Amino acid sequence: MLRRHFMALSLSSAVMLAGVPVLAQAADTLSPPQLIETMSNEIIRDVQQDPKLRSGNPEVVMQFVEQKILPNVDFQKITQSAVGRYWREATPAQRTALEQQFKQLLVYTYAGAVKQIKDQKVKLLPYREPANAQDVTVRTRVINNGEPLQLDYRLENTPAGWKITDVNVMGIWLVDNYRSVFAQEIGQKGIDGLIATLKEKNQNLAQAKG
Repeated sequence: MLRRHFMALSLSSAVMLAGVPVLAQAADTLSPPQLIETMSNEIIRDVQQDPKLRSGNPEVVMQFVEQKILPNVDFQKITQSAVGRYWREATPAQRTALEQQFKQLLVYTYAGAVKQIKDQKVKLLPYREPANAQDVTVRTRVINNGEPLQLDYRLENTPAGWKITDVNVMGIWLVDNYRSVFAQEIGQKGIDGLIATLKEKNQNLAQAKG
């Protein structure tokens, strides 16, 4: 089941990446929808203007993901939410390993999606969150070959600025989807078994890119 989920995630990753923001301005100067819109357009522009990114050069793409995408995502929160109730049972070492492996998996996913960015456009839907809200949802549509694809974000206001804590791709929230997959994997193999599965998947992806 976990393998099938990875395949589905890869198919939707280009849509996700087209909307993932790059933190080029202070987060406290922009509202969440302004941040998503402005930075989404920047990431598309950067890929379009860099021949090495467009060609899928592995080293350049991975560096781009590490520098431009990861700072805007709260991986600890995403991992904790995806692991769910089992997070309380995990040791500190297991929590660290889960976060590292899950983060690496998403890095590979985003790196694969960079090569698929072409002429996508991002359109924001009406934003109705209270001005003082600390956890918000920004709804967008990514126009891909004329077709609007749903891409929504959950963001949390942290001391380091607004951070993405979940992504909804075409009606499926990433954290909710992984939570059910991870629960089944832990039920069958335990927490260490899930860590081993994620590590194996990352090793295979690293070999494929090498």
